[in-house]
Amino acid sequence: MVIPATTTEFVHVPVTPPAGVDITGTPPKLAFLPVTNRDNPTANDWHTGAWATGPEAQLLIGPDSGALTLTRGDYRVYVSFDPPGSENIVRLSGYLGIT
Repeated sequence: MVIPATTTEFVHVPVTPPAGVDITGTPPKLAFLPVTNRDNPTANDWHTGAWATGPEAQLLIGPDSGALTLTRGDYRVYVSFDPPGSENIVRLSGYLGIT
């Protein structure tokens, strides 16, 4: 996905939960790291999102009251969700370009 830096909109990330597990009990977290940063997200990188339909994680980004404003560049998008049980799942879900 490519969006302009001036937009404020929800970024939607499809999530595939473990079979038969309800993941909607805790909100998802999303992280956006520049592609030049090859590290995994740290605690400060995560932003609490919400569940949309699907299941899809969503987070409002942009300069008009978004959870964060991204500058021009390319980003890796991570999603984290904590289903019931011992798992805390972190996945690289895709890439986002900001123009």
